[in-house]
Amino acid sequence: MSSFIIEGGHTLQGTITPQGAKNEALQVISATLLTPEPVRISNVPDIADVNNLIALLQDIGVEVEKHNVGDYSFSAREINLDYLHSKDYLERCARLRGSILLTGPLLARFGQAAIARPGGDKIGRRRLDTHFLGFEKLGATFCYDEASSIYLLKATHLRGNYMLLDEASVTGTANIIMAATLAQGTTTIYNAACEPYIQQLCKMLCKMGANISGIASNLLTIKGVESLGAANHSILPDMIEVGSFAAMAATTGNGITIKNVGWPWLGIMPEAFRRLGVTLEQRADDDMFIPRHEHYQVDTFLDGSFMTLADAPWPGLSPDMLSALIVVATQAKGSVLIHQKMFESRLYFTDKLIEMGAQIILCDPHRAVVVGHDRALRLHGRRMASPDIRAGIAMLIAALNAEGTSVIENVEQIDRGYERIEERLSSLGAKIYREG
Repeated sequence: MSSFIIEGGHTLQGTITPQGAKNEALQVISATLLTPEPVRISNVPDIADVNNLIALLQDIGVEVEKHNVGDYSFSAREINLDYLHSKDYLERCARLRGSILLTGPLLARFGQAAIARPGGDKIGRRRLDTHFLGFEKLGATFCYDEASSIYLLKATHLRGNYMLLDEASVTGTANIIMAATLAQGTTTIYNAACEPYIQQLCKMLCKMGANISGIASNLLTIKGVESLGAANHSILPDMIEVGSFAAMAATTGNGITIKNVGWPWLGIMPEAFRRLGVTLEQRADDDMFIPRHEHYQVDTFLDGSFMTLADAPWPGLSPDMLSALIVVATQAKGSVLIHQKMFESRLYFTDKLIEMGAQIILCDPHRAVVVGHDRALRLHGRRMASPDIRAGIAMLIAALNAEGTSVIENVEQIDRGYERIEERLSSLGAKIYREG
């Protein structure tokens, strides 16, 4: 396993451009299985999760052509369905959370799918009920083999249906949408997720010939078509990476510009920074500028009550942003309650920040109170290991702030979501090195 060696206390300055959105990439690349025609996708991020998915598709039989950096064509003309039941395929699915997104397209086009329990971040229970209940509503049958942890799905013909999702799952919504595009009749999905990734997926599918209405709402109507065709699509900038860079700029920056952030797609995230006292300036050409912050102060609500930041479905605050915002709060003046509603293990990484000197009270698996001391209490370097993508980047932000040297192990977790992060931060003035 690789490690990052970070020499803290160096000021960051300059310009940085976010990568393509990881979550959107996993969805739209999976959707290329829905057609034998070529689908060209640009702004594909060069990160481990996406690269592993592309390699998996190639082994299934998808022809992949790389035109340029981040620019690929996918042609799923001939698929090796036997490989879907091989030990190699199932083992690779078990290591890649995004592999669950292959089930909807495979089921819709080929009438079958097999997948092992997906892997990914260690952030608590991430149930798959929404996916499989949606497939059942469309007429599929599935069984789970507990001995091998394999899900098997079959459907002679998918048929449109009305469904009220038990939760507004982003990947669950995406999977059901992809399956419904080739189903007979009309599918109505209520309580659908409406994140930018879902909107982008729907727009690409419509370019391919799908009939989807209600895009950007939580009520989607999909009229099934017989087949889908070729299309070109460009992936949005990754809003979580934008937020991560903003957190670095607030805590260690001396004026940082983030290029092409996609302001309309950031939802309430900029307001969350402002509630912590951080200034984000919208510049021409869709850029964001974060000036130097010698001090910043946590706001209160209008009635003077204690500030709370909580995750919520888009356009609310993404749960993926809370880890970085916790680090931002440690350097603020004032206190804030962070409420992580979705995953019961995601706040456990705060024990590493506490060891670095942060004043954090972990109330329970879902809530943490961060007491900021206006930079009077500096963090100090530590050795730590990244348990997941977002905790890893939060540890990295903390290490950039800290006095002394920090070592972050298991940075393969960070590589899953952040493209060449050490090179890009070094260009801003960070002292960060990869070892191993």
